[in-house]
Amino acid sequence: MTAAELLREACGTRFTAAVLRVERGGRAILEEAFGRVDERPDAMPAGVTTSFDLASLTKPFIAAVALRAVAEGRIELDAPLCMWIGEWRATPHETITLRTVLAHTSGMQSGADYRVLLSENVEEFALSRELVAAPFERVIYSDLGFIALGILLARLYETSLARVVEDACAAFGATESRFRPRARDAAAIPATEFDAWRGRVRGAVHDEKAHLMNGVAGHAGLFGTARDVAVLAEAFLGPLHGRADAALAPATAREATIEQGGDPVLRRGLGWALKTSDENSCGANMSRSTFGHTGFTGTCVWADPVRDLSIVLLTNAVYFGRNDLRDLRAAVCDSIVAEVDRCARSA
Repeated sequence: MTAAELLREACGTRFTAAVLRVERGGRAILEEAFGRVDERPDAMPAGVTTSFDLASLTKPFIAAVALRAVAEGRIELDAPLCMWIGEWRATPHETITLRTVLAHTSGMQSGADYRVLLSENVEEFALSRELVAAPFERVIYSDLGFIALGILLARLYETSLARVVEDACAAFGATESRFRPRARDAAAIPATEFDAWRGRVRGAVHDEKAHLMNGVAGHAGLFGTARDVAVLAEAFLGPLHGRADAALAPATAREATIEQGGDPVLRRGLGWALKTSDENSCGANMSRSTFGHTGFTGTCVWADPVRDLSIVLLTNAVYFGRNDLRDLRAAVCDSIVAEVDRCARSA
């Protein structure tokens, strides 16, 4: 089945809305929208410019902003962050660096149930939790680490994290990416989960920790389009292929997309996950140098430097519950790569 056929078949049972965008050589070769913003027959149709809750796709955006700060000389990749996060001085956190946070090797806890956080300041909680491993020791995927990174960026630029990230996204060309969508835009945003706490979530961040942070956080909270996510992937793919208008320096892009943290399930670059096995959600056909990320709401991006190819799939899969979308993501990626390879052979 083609990728479009797979998504049409899944629409209405795995998600209500989806947008697929494929780029090769920095140019779109496929873009298509599927479904509606919720399951009502009269709900607004999804379009290629529909904005989705990106969930943890926020993390590679935040990583790109942090790497831009390195390029500007505001911070060093391997300097202890206690220089800027004074709360970590004379604690086990004092050797944590930007590299370890981006690679999820800081030793910080993964996260916390939102019910634990209802009476907490989430930023203070993230900075003060005991480490569960020594920095540099092993990969522990950490929302708390990226919450700390958001705090760091706000301090570096002496303004709000929302302003820092939205200004940087605009500079990269991701002009529709923003925290806290405008109220007038909410009806056009695909709804996510229904829960007893907030009801049906629409136009507000799904992630509970980010919600408790007023919708602005380093680990989740961005809303954006498939084009915006493709722009992010191109910021790292473009330099690897010598495109003159690339947003990052080639050395930075290379460093971010090679292994910084070893893990048997999913290796880590700087802000990116790296293909580790054919069981990953990028499927079997993309090369081992592939980098990408997924988001809990049903979003993902995967970029293959060997083929100069990026695949963005945005959905609202949590609308129907917290089910794993890995099989569908992998099938879509496998189908696209097979078609790209077939076209390359026949050219």
